[in-house]
Amino acid sequence: MKKIFFAVLLFCITLSAQNISISKIEPPNWWTGMKLNKIQLMVYGNNLADISAKFDNPKIKIECVHKIKNSSYAFIDIIIPANISPKDYRLIISKGKETASFAFPILKRESKTNRYKGFNSKDVIYLLMPDRFANGDVTNDSVAGYTDYMQKIPAQGRAGGDIQGVINKLDYLKDFGVTALWLTPVVENNTFRSYHGYAATDFYKVDPRLGTNLLYKKFVDEARSRNMKVILDHVANHLSDDHPWLNNLPTDNWLNGTLENHLSANHHKMVFSDIYADSATIKHVEQGWFVRSMPDINQRNPFVQNYITQNTIWWIEFAGIDGIREDTYPYNDQTYISNWAKIVKEEYPTINIVGEVWTGDSDLLSTYQQNSKFRKINSNLPALTDFALRDALISLAEGRTGLYQVYNVIAKDYLYADPTQLVTFADNHDVPRVAYFTKGNLKKTKIVYDILLTTRGIPQLFYGSEIGLVGTDDHGTLRIPFPGGFPDHKRSAFTENGREPNENELFNHIKKLIGLRKNYPSLAEGKLIHYPPVNDVYVYFRTLQNEKCMIIVNNSKVKQEVNLALMKKMISENNRLVNLFNSQETSFNGKAAITIEAESTLIYKILE
Repeated sequence: MKKIFFAVLLFCITLSAQNISISKIEPPNWWTGMKLNKIQLMVYGNNLADISAKFDNPKIKIECVHKIKNSSYAFIDIIIPANISPKDYRLIISKGKETASFAFPILKRESKTNRYKGFNSKDVIYLLMPDRFANGDVTNDSVAGYTDYMQKIPAQGRAGGDIQGVINKLDYLKDFGVTALWLTPVVENNTFRSYHGYAATDFYKVDPRLGTNLLYKKFVDEARSRNMKVILDHVANHLSDDHPWLNNLPTDNWLNGTLENHLSANHHKMVFSDIYADSATIKHVEQGWFVRSMPDINQRNPFVQNYITQNTIWWIEFAGIDGIREDTYPYNDQTYISNWAKIVKEEYPTINIVGEVWTGDSDLLSTYQQNSKFRKINSNLPALTDFALRDALISLAEGRTGLYQVYNVIAKDYLYADPTQLVTFADNHDVPRVAYFTKGNLKKTKIVYDILLTTRGIPQLFYGSEIGLVGTDDHGTLRIPFPGGFPDHKRSAFTENGREPNENELFNHIKKLIGLRKNYPSLAEGKLIHYPPVNDVYVYFRTLQNEKCMIIVNNSKVKQEVNLALMKKMISENNRLVNLFNSQETSFNGKAAITIEAESTLIYKILE
């Protein structure tokens, strides 16, 4: 009798295991009226091989149910008609007599007003890491089921900052003057060193230690209400080895290689424009893994391609994003990522995309911009991170080189299809801060920001650098928590009273520069004309219509008299000048020369 019972039980268990089911669909929803109305659903579940599919409304057409080996997934192509009513529909799958269904909402698109605005040289971008910026909700500092084995390592664990903390500080950022906010990735990173966000374990879900999807959307809305834009930090190249996919890959070639057998990344970013490059070298760049813990996604797989592209568009539409910063751009499959950018721009013509290309060589950097003359593939990438200028500014900060190197980098702008689309910066979340290199020398630190905020391009500031945070060259420590952003902090550098005198001096100086860019459009949008530095004094002009500004930077340790006689096309002894730092007006009194103090900058508006 026992044998019969166990036989029946085993039969029931086996039968149950073969039942078809759906546990999740990605993307979790879509919208009416999208140009991309043919999408591919990635269905998670059980016993999904050889299924048929339909929706409870025949207007949603099932174009294809793809056959794959892994029965835990199904890929279903659907077409969403433009005139369909927004509501929850149900995807129904069947296999023999068995059926299963799952809700798939189709939403009405929000008004495009004040959405997808892009970013340009009129903006000042503020980069922050939510975990290290401000803690607005202490109840999510620890969440059940979410761990990080580096938590107890000094500076490598989570600090507790979150999206609510950023929302709470939006007025500080608005008052400071920045116009665009770039948060490092907020998607779930249930893995090691999880605070940085670049090793996703769920591409459609905000990490609960930072908040929720709806809270992120609220952050975007709150920023927009203050006339600030939001840039999405997106990662298409890799994920975490703790991603659930790694336990059950959707297809055999979902990744480039396996955990046990894969290529290691190299960093030869010149290979795509190198006419002598071997295909094996290119393969290592595109398919190599940074480290074992961040597997490289196979972007030649058409299912992967659809997944990444749809995920990007989903976040833009869901939250109303204005721009994208694409991480580790050169390591993506260049054919795919070019098409990715093209599709995103077709859906959102006003959005801007900046690719992170970490090279200080302008000739190599420039080839990644769209419409480059030196690449076989058009990248369709409008903007680039200007590591070349960053390297020159940091070399200046350290005292290794002078202003001629800055001039030399900018003089190579002929290499770019559009140098105004360079995102300029002096520090970010991956490189030590300006004050670390200047060793706290306030004059030298100011010079770096004087140039950054008055030369060509789209300037980006790194959180805390506006008050001269120093940190170290260690990643965990340079990403130091912002003073006053956390409950245990004894002072708040978000307020004037909470800042030290030197912090206020630098903060007010940078705030003034940002204000000048706003009030004098030539400093942000104007044509640049510059002259080779003499005695480590650099003179350049920004002109826009009838407005003309002159910037003089003295990096030397002595007061100098600057002879402007060679700049007669731009200025003469008959012009009057207004010092934009103090509003004082001056004239040459017949002598085309200006005296400038050591390690300082003068910014003038030129009057006729």
